[in-house]
Amino acid sequence: MAIRHVKQLIRSHPSADGDGVKIQRVAGFDNPVFSPFLMIDELKSTSADDYIGGFPPHPHRGIETLTYMLNGHFQHKDHMGNVGELRDGGAQWMSAGRGVIHSEMPIMTAGQLHGFQIWINLPAAKKMQPADYADFQPEMLTEHALNDNSLIRVIAGDLTIRGTTLTGPLQKTGVATTIADWHASRGEVLTSCLNPDFQALIYVYRGEAEIKGVSIDAGTLAVLDHGEGIEVSAKQDTGLLLLSGLPLNEPVVHYGPFVMNSLEEIEQAITDYQNGQFV
Repeated sequence: MAIRHVKQLIRSHPSADGDGVKIQRVAGFDNPVFSPFLMIDELKSTSADDYIGGFPPHPHRGIETLTYMLNGHFQHKDHMGNVGELRDGGAQWMSAGRGVIHSEMPIMTAGQLHGFQIWINLPAAKKMQPADYADFQPEMLTEHALNDNSLIRVIAGDLTIRGTTLTGPLQKTGVATTIADWHASRGEVLTSCLNPDFQALIYVYRGEAEIKGVSIDAGTLAVLDHGEGIEVSAKQDTGLLLLSGLPLNEPVVHYGPFVMNSLEEIEQAITDYQNGQFV
């Protein structure tokens, strides 16, 4: 099996979104090696002042979002009438399609807030489909203990490890993706097959990982080259996200909460929103 190597390291940077919510962000709207992913936001705080305003009602078009909480709750409300509150360890998926208006509010658990929101691009043929939503409480995610010191949680798609295929609860993303979370102690190794046609990203959020001699610190995204699998070592107590998906070879035009394929489509999204014809 041809193991993938690190092609690029991208450090997350401090940013803010919503009503002043502090985040660490890695964005790849104009970076084709990100596709089909667009952005990873990490929310991590022990102070309510960092997020208390939350994300008031706002629109989206042309993307999907996946929110995954390690610690803390996350409330969602949208124009379709969906109301959901994730518990620690849960995930939430929304396909904006042609248009959704929603609000989000992070909530601490025992003084801790730590989670992620991942933007996934929709192919052009699906950008104007109806919006959709689903949430997955922690017991719905697929967990597999590799041993007492290594645990993989599969959120979306399928992941094959040691001949066992693990299937996550989210199977209806607009483009084929696999998203998983690996927790491991120092010295543990994760070896997995990956579709060679898929792009692969590793985001380390705790500790330090190593891939083929390249160290990846917490808060860093590793873009991998092509191959049939990955081999990741934990250099200390480590947590990381594995993101893999079929790249979209389509133009990306991004304006705030809208991601389309042309400037004209962005202008139409703005007009639709201003004229009350968005949803």
